[in-house]
Amino acid sequence: MLEYRDKPGYKTKPHSHPDSVMYTLSSFSRRLGGGDKEVDVELSAGTVRWIGAQEHYGHNIGDTESHCIFVELKELAPGEHDPDRPLGPSAT
Repeated sequence: MLEYRDKPGYKTKPHSHPDSVMYTLSSFSRRLGGGDKEVDVELSAGTVRWIGAQEHYGHNIGDTESHCIFVELKELAPGEHDPDRPLGPSAT
């Protein structure tokens, strides 16, 4: 799990995320860019969104702080199926 905050005008360096679920704790506007694409995103507090694995940079283009929680999904590498792995949630 990752908690993220930034202030208006802040721009991140390019970085990557695995598949994630994002929950916004504040309303904010961001410009996301990766490769030759850019997209402006405006989200309200309390929004839940799926985000597929990607590499991008983020730029807070609004006048409010960005504040959100990401639940990043960790998966076994291809071919690493573990038949002894318990089903459902576990404490470890």
